[in-house]
Amino acid sequence: MTFSLPVELVLAAYEVPVVGLEIEESTVTILGVFTVAILIALSGFFSSSEIAMFNLPKHRLEGMVEDGIDGAELVKTLKDDPHRLLVTILVGNNIVNIAMSSIATAVLSLHFGGLVGVLLATFGITALVLLFGESVPKSYAVENTESWAVRISKPLKATEYLLYPLIILFDYLTRQVNRLTGSTGAIESPYVTRDEIQEMIESGEREGVLEEEEHEMLTRIFRFNNTIVKEVMTPRLDMTAVPKDADIDEAIQTCIQSGHARVPVYEGSLDNVQGVVHIRDLVRDLNYGETDNDELELDDLIQPTLHVPESKNIDELLTEMRENRMHMAIVIDEFGTTEGLVTVEDMIEEIVGEILKSGEEEPIEFLDKQTVLVRGEVNIEDVNEALEIDLPEGEEFETIAGFIFNRAGRLVEEGEEITYDGVRITVESVENTRILKARLRKLEEQAPEQNEDDKNDATGEETNG
Repeated sequence: MTFSLPVELVLAAYEVPVVGLEIEESTVTILGVFTVAILIALSGFFSSSEIAMFNLPKHRLEGMVEDGIDGAELVKTLKDDPHRLLVTILVGNNIVNIAMSSIATAVLSLHFGGLVGVLLATFGITALVLLFGESVPKSYAVENTESWAVRISKPLKATEYLLYPLIILFDYLTRQVNRLTGSTGAIESPYVTRDEIQEMIESGEREGVLEEEEHEMLTRIFRFNNTIVKEVMTPRLDMTAVPKDADIDEAIQTCIQSGHARVPVYEGSLDNVQGVVHIRDLVRDLNYGETDNDELELDDLIQPTLHVPESKNIDELLTEMRENRMHMAIVIDEFGTTEGLVTVEDMIEEIVGEILKSGEEEPIEFLDKQTVLVRGEVNIEDVNEALEIDLPEGEEFETIAGFIFNRAGRLVEEGEEITYDGVRITVESVENTRILKARLRKLEEQAPEQNEDDKNDATGEETNG
């Protein structure tokens, strides 16, 4: 198995001096070391090529092509067939690594004998490949993905031509094995997933790349298409509307007092909304219209509106309202009863945050780091995000007022308190049967030796304040 024994026998047969053997060993050693060094460099080339090529996002590559960066077109050509690209890299890398191991074994066996040479070659080459053929090249490729992908594109294409028969063979064999095993053989995903984008947003906020406001807005955008109309609508109890038989002056006065530019018009009851009127049309037609004031009726100025179910997604509704150039929709339940109304502004606020009118109070007001004062109609999800707590939402309620009623199981009065999962909720303001405001305070962590009464409070039992 060793190289030295056959050589000595041959030299002895031809009576070659021993000095000649020493010269031949040194030459073989030098050539072997030089070849191994080249092969390690090639191993690093193939390893870094795999990282650079498959870590380069598709959208970024398309941007590089559009910018006219030299070599970007070739990179795109290679990545258009990712399966063949991977086979090219793997075939090249394996040929290089096997050749490197064989040469190192031969050279070391020449000096140390068969078994020792094999062991030294195995551990020595493994260490060299891990360091200079894998770790260092791949780290460099991760940090310089775009520039390195462009630089190695031509050598990779040349490798594909050089090893073409082997690449075609293994490409075919791999696809057949994938077909037999039921694998799709997909090498890379064509698009990033929603989860990956959300993870990047979270990482960007943690690393300081994104400001807190930017992070919140991007998070709301991803939450937008999972939000239904019921979560953003103005409930029926808070709706401002005018009857169809009201006169123009009454409708104008209603708009002014409510602060709304548009109000629904109903006939008989709110369950029969005919449309909406705009204060602009009311004032314009009353003062500058061709019709006499005595003849002008509210019915002449009503504009059509949409009637949508409370379970409709707001992203679909926003698209529909834009197409129909409407700014308000009436929300109905499964029985056709009016539940509330929703405007374009309500939906936009889900992305940009609350848009407060002059004199309007903040929906969530921080009293200190652990305490907030919230309006009853504020969504539980917003309260959880603001105070970093985890109050549950139910099928029958989404607001903090709904949560309080659900926990109490009855109407509540001002000053009553409910404790749930380390959060004390105090009812601050009640009007008739409505909870207008509530104060939430996040309690300190309870000590392990808390008494039985404290344990009962932590499980959500209510106490009267």
